[in-house]
Parts: sequence; C-alpha cells; structure tokens
Amino acid sequence: MSVEDKETILFVDDEESIIDIAYTYFTGRGYRVLTANNGKEAVELLTSRHVDCCFTDINMPEMDGLELAEHIRNYDNTIPVIVMTGYPSLDNTIQTLKNGVVDFLVKPVNLQQMELCIQRVLRERRLFIKNIILSKEVEGKAQLEKLNAELIYKVEELNILNRIMTDFSALRESSDIFKQLVDLAVEIVDADASCFYLLSDASNHPLPIAMAGEQWAAFPVSGKSRTAGEAVPTVPDKIRDLIREVVEDDQPLIIAANNGCQRVPQSVLSCMLVPLKIRTRILGVLMAGIYRGERRFNEKDLYYLDFMSKKASTGIENLALYENIYNNLLSTLYAFVKAIEARDPYTKQHSSRVTLIASTLAKALGCSDEEREILNVSGLLHDIGKIGIRDAILLKPGRLDAEEYRIIQQHPVIGCEIMGQLGLWTREKQIVRHHHERFDGKGYPDRLAGQQIPLLARILSVADVYDAIASDRAYRERMPESKILEIMYGGAGTQFDPDIIDVFRQLYQTGELIRVLAEDPHEASNAVNG
Repeated sequence: MSVEDKETILFVDDEESIIDIAYTYFTGRGYRVLTANNGKEAVELLTSRHVDCCFTDINMPEMDGLELAEHIRNYDNTIPVIVMTGYPSLDNTIQTLKNGVVDFLVKPVNLQQMELCIQRVLRERRLFIKNIILSKEVEGKAQLEKLNAELIYKVEELNILNRIMTDFSALRESSDIFKQLVDLAVEIVDADASCFYLLSDASNHPLPIAMAGEQWAAFPVSGKSRTAGEAVPTVPDKIRDLIREVVEDDQPLIIAANNGCQRVPQSVLSCMLVPLKIRTRILGVLMAGIYRGERRFNEKDLYYLDFMSKKASTGIENLALYENIYNNLLSTLYAFVKAIEARDPYTKQHSSRVTLIASTLAKALGCSDEEREILNVSGLLHDIGKIGIRDAILLKPGRLDAEEYRIIQQHPVIGCEIMGQLGLWTREKQIVRHHHERFDGKGYPDRLAGQQIPLLARILSVADVYDAIASDRAYRERMPESKILEIMYGGAGTQFDPDIIDVFRQLYQTGELIRVLAEDPHEASNAVNG
C-alpha cells in the first residue's frame, strides 16, 4: 500500500504525551493522523473528517472512551474502535464489548504492538467493506447477512480471546487467578459449573480449590470428618479417572455428549477437562460441565477452555516472578533504611515504630486493607531519602542553621526519586514525598494544604512526629509526656489533620497506641517482607 493509500487514524487521549508520541510515530509510518483530547472533540472531528480507525482511552473528561465508542458504533459501525486503558477491570471489559469495541489494549502499549493492531483491524475492515459491496452487487441480502454473521463471529472470538488475556493480566494474586479461571469458564463456554482441581500427589489426590456455577450438582464433592468442624473434600472416582487420563495423556479431553457413557457421573451431560501446566509440570486440571438443557460442548468451547488454562498458567508464572522481584527490591530498600538507622542510633527502629502507629491509625480511620499495605511500605521507607544527607547534618547534635535545614528538607524528594527510579509504588512514593507537609500549607517540599495532601501522607505525618518527639534524638532527650500531648493535640488544624488527631487522641486515651508500641517493632517489616 502506498503512502497515499494509508488510512486515517484518530487518537483520543487526555494525556498530551501519548498523543504526541502516537502522532509522531504513525505520521512517520505514513498514516494520516488526527488527534483529540476527549470524546467530545473526537465527535466534532468525525462530522468533518473521514476516519478509518479510532484508538481511545477510557477515562477522559467531558466524554469518556466508552461513550465515544457507542457514538461511533451508531454513527458508522465500519469504523473499528480500540480501547486503551491503564486500569483494566472486568466491568470495563464487559462494557467495551457491549459498545462494539474490537480490541482492548492495556497501557503502557508498545508502539509496534499498536501498529500490528491497526494493521489487523484495518485489514478486517477492508474485508468487511469489500464483502458488503460484493454482497450487495452479487448475492443480495442473504449473502450480506451471512458475511456479516461471519465477521461478527470473528470479532466476538477476538473479543473473547482479548478479554481472557486482559482479565488474567490484571490479577495480582494466585488465588484470584484460580477464581477467575472457573468464573470465566462458566461464562464464556456457557457451562453450568466449573471446578479447578489442584494435583497434590501426581493425579491420585486432586483437590477442588475453586468452583463456580452450581458445582454441587455437576461435580458432587463429599466431605468426611477429619476433626471436629473440619471437612476433607473428596472427588468422585469417575471424575478422578478423567483427571488421571488428562494428566497421563497431557492433552485436553472433551466428552461432548454423555449418551449413557460410563466414564462420567450420570448427572453430567457434557464435560471438558484441560490441564494447567507451569513450565513442564501439570499443576492442576480445569473441568467444565453441563448437566441440564439441550446445549452440548463443541471443539470451539474446548479451544476457549484450553486458551484460558494457558493464560492462567502465564499469569501465575508472571505473578511468581513479580512477587520475587518486588520482595527483593523491598528488602534492598529496607536495608538502606537500616543503614540510615545504623548511622544514627537515636533513630533506631524509628521507621518500624512509625509504621505500626500509622497502620493502627489507618485501621481506626476505616482505611481498606490495600491502603494499609500501601502505608506499610511508605512507613518503612519514609526516611530512605536521608541516605543522601551528609552525616555532618544528619547527626549534628545542635540545631540546624538555615542552609542545613534547607538540605534536610530535601530528604522526602530524594526518597520519592529513589522509589520512582524503580517504576513501582506510585502511591507509596507520593506518600514519602508529602509526609512532611502541614495541614496549614506551611510544610515541605510542595507546601500542600488540607485535602491536597494525600490522606495516607497525613496519617504518616502524625505517626512520624509523635515518634520523633517521644524518642531521644541527637540534639535533645525525649520530651515529657505532657509536652508530647500538648504538641500533638495543639497541632490539630495547623500541623495535622484534625480528624486524624481526634482518632489519635482516642487511641492514646484507651492505651491502644502504648499496646501497639509495646509489641515487637520488627512485626511491621515482617508483615511487608513476608
């Protein structure tokens, strides 16, 4: 195709950097490129300019990507829409399918990957348009409907495969992958029930660890008492035999119709089993079944189920690699914190105590488990920037002069930059940066005020100051209890968020803070590292 024949692509995103990069790259590749900062601007462009393909972000002001996709589908359903998002979710994926989106890419998106996607959808669009014209000219309405049905089937297949890949890539826990696996099996292959069996000892003792649908009818699981209140799930012999067959053959298995088959329980009318392998070892077997109605599984269903299993396997391997890298990085950074504390004996275990206090405050304030995990990492690393401060300033026994104070004020910025270089912990590094901001806007480094300061940074600020004034420092001894409380309570509304101080007061008066600090300060770091 010559440059003159290259199609026109519309890029819609409220991030200028993404628009600029896409414009430069695809213009250089010979495409005609149009850009818009939100869906409303894109709609205006469509009324005056010809567009062959549209890339759009989901979250944008004025009109988001899903609304834009719906508009394009109603305006011209031959224009393929590809959605890009940095925050994939099951709800977004389902909504994009409803809005006629033909592909779903997770940011950050490789430019070459985008170009391959463009080539594919445009090729399908050209085929689609050609088929429409051909059908109208030669075969009439019946042929057109047939071609349209085939195209819709291919698009639906692409959407299903894309959704499977997207759903598994967004998960962050192995247990979530198994649950997603059985849920998708029920939904995508229209099974009545699905179960994942973990293999503990070859194929002799398969353990059902994730179920979806009405599994009690399709896959009867009995329980025999081991101890009071504890049931041991057991698998029927026929299902165990099917699992053993799949493991031995290392191949998917489909029994399309029971028809009196003695290999499956009588209640199961149709079933499929596929192995889930980690590298060369079979970790478990995914089974889907139908036990009512006229529908039966076919080879396409088996293909989808096997594809799910392979993507789940990849997800588990990637999670294991990610968790290993994450823990190694966190251990390295915490070692830096330990090195800082070793330089200054007066701040020994300061980070651990601050983390315990902050986590206690966060729990009392109703923060989620995810927020408390973020606060754990932030608390342990909040002073990591002090590694870039000279000992002459960091360990100075007397008060700092103006220049020295200016230098020490850089440690939140240094800490944020250290964490930023790793490409992880986006929210955590912001908390580290802002833990010395004041509620009245007189803090540092950015002089944020009130609600501008992230909530978790406001919590960490209270914990940090309390531990600092309640501990011996290089330039002074621990303050008297009355003076400590005077500073903390008196700082409400000026240095501290008054709502957080109210909770701090309650925890202090009930003795909860003293109880937490009396525990092993290593527990905070162990909770994160473990």
